[in-house]
Amino acid sequence: MILAAIDIGSNAARLLISEASIYKEGAVDFTKQNLVRVPLRLGIDVFDKGFISPERKQKLIETMKAYKLLMDIYKVEAMKACATSAMRDAANGKEIIEEVEKETGIRINIISGQEEANIIYETHIAENLAFNKSYLYIDVGGGSTELTLFSKNKIVFKESFNIGTIRLLHDKVPDEAWEQMKLFVKQNIKDYAPVEAIGSGGNINKIFSISKRKEGKPLPLDLLRDYYKEMSYATMEERKHLYGFRDDRADVIVPALQIFISLMRWANADEIYVPKIGLADGIVKMLYRERIDA
Repeated sequence: MILAAIDIGSNAARLLISEASIYKEGAVDFTKQNLVRVPLRLGIDVFDKGFISPERKQKLIETMKAYKLLMDIYKVEAMKACATSAMRDAANGKEIIEEVEKETGIRINIISGQEEANIIYETHIAENLAFNKSYLYIDVGGGSTELTLFSKNKIVFKESFNIGTIRLLHDKVPDEAWEQMKLFVKQNIKDYAPVEAIGSGGNINKIFSISKRKEGKPLPLDLLRDYYKEMSYATMEERKHLYGFRDDRADVIVPALQIFISLMRWANADEIYVPKIGLADGIVKMLYRERIDA
């Protein structure tokens, strides 16, 4: 079964096309056929002005048209499109969704932060880890950060905070928001220590890639601190040259590291696993279950 997920975030829109096949009874393999990312940066408009500009709206529509063509080529049998923080906050979000559907046939669902955390849980990463440990799943996006705490393979909490890389770049995160997230983590994790962290999102994936760590090996907190220090002192051009970053990665990587480091410190987590999964993976798995249960 060929399935597709579209994740429209505050920084970029991603299309994941995946083939779901039954490996053996009760086990399903999801094989990536294609993954396309377009840096729409909707959050730049929304977090500054409160709405999506006509220029970015048109870019979104053209991106969805391209995604529709790709899905047709791959003969996608079912798809789901979700939009997160920027579209949630945009005054003209619903109007744009109607226009996108009219132009492309793609219906975009605006999901809440809680729903986003729920879908991310669909990746079931923590279920494959040690039963006697606790894990804090951290998903950092352009507009928000989703946190899920697992302990003994059960969810303790799922929470979303309006702290993201684009918001930080544009100075749209008040001190109170940081304090709220800090207090929440410290109060709700103390009974589950020690905690190991699991990270998702393009920025932590990129850090893992440049670290040259072997697949499955965690990144130490001290290494994240070293990268944060190096990249904070470097200019955008230096980051692009030294690390091979694109423009839309070179600016958000520093605020992303700030979020990951802060959360790991508050949770007393010394290392973070980076399994290279995210919202789109969760959408595909959720979509598969919906099709099977229908």
